Amino acid sequence: MKRLVLAALLMAAPVQAEPLRLAAAGSLRAALSEVATAFAASPGGVPVTETYAPSGLLRQRIASGEGFDLFASANMAHPQALAETRRMPVVLFARNRLCALARPELEVTPQTLLARMLDPAIRLGTSTPRADPAGDYAFALFARAEAVRPGARAALEAKALTLTGGPDSARPPAGRDLYAWQFERGAADLFLTYCTNAVLALRADPRLQRVEVPEALAVFADYGMLLLEPRAEAARLALFILSPQGQMILDRHGFDAPGLPKER
Repeated sequence: MKRLVLAALLMAAPVQAEPLRLAAAGSLRAALSEVATAFAASPGGVPVTETYAPSGLLRQRIASGEGFDLFASANMAHPQALAETRRMPVVLFARNRLCALARPELEVTPQTLLARMLDPAIRLGTSTPRADPAGDYAFALFARAEAVRPGARAALEAKALTLTGGPDSARPPAGRDLYAWQFERGAADLFLTYCTNAVLALRADPRLQRVEVPEALAVFADYGMLLLEPRAEAARLALFILSPQGQMILDRHGFDAPGLPKER
C-alpha cells in the first residue's frame, strides 16, 4: 500500500527540474550520498541537494517551515510526528544497531563492556537524547542494563557525556570523522554509536576498537522515511531507496536493508 501511494504520486505530479531537497540523519551520509549519485544518473532522476544532521534537529527545522522534499530519519518517531499533518505514510527503509568504540589501549570485550562502562574512571560518550536518536538508543541500552545489574541505569545516565548530536555539540575539523575525532581529542574512552558509524571511525583511525554489544544489552534502530512534498521526483527517489539497487547500497554501508530478497 505504501509503495502504491508513492507510485500514484509519480503518475499525478508534474515533472519539475529543480534539484530534490533531501534531509537525512547524519549516520546516513555515506550511504545516501552514494544513493543520491546513483539516482541522479538513473532514468527520471534529478540532482539531489543533501542536508545531514541529527534527526531530531531536522524534525525541528522541518516543523518550523524549512523546505525539504524527503526526510530520512534514524528512527520512526520523528517522521511519524511530521506525518500527522501530511497524510503520508512513514516507510521503514533500513535498520541499524548500537556498537561501542573504544580507545586503542583500553582492555574491553563484549563480556566486560557493561563493567567498563560503569567504571568511574572510564569516560563514556553518547550522542544527545531527543536531538539525535543515537542518544535515545544509548539511553535505551542503559535501561536494558538495569535488568543485568540493578542500579546500572541511573549510574550510566549520570555519567554519560553527550558529546555529539546536540545543537551546540563540538564539531570536528572539515574532513575528519566525528567519532574518531572524539578519541583524538581525548573526550571519551568508550563511545556508544551506530555500528555503521563504527565502521567509518575505524577507517579513519584503525587503532580504535569496535566492541559488539552483548545480546542482553542489544538495541536496534529502525530508520523511517517520509515524503514531505508531492513531487514526482521525490517519490522516485523514495522508491529508488526502497528498490534493490538502493537497498544494496545501504547494505554495503553496513545497514540491514529490509527490502533485499532473502537468500533461500
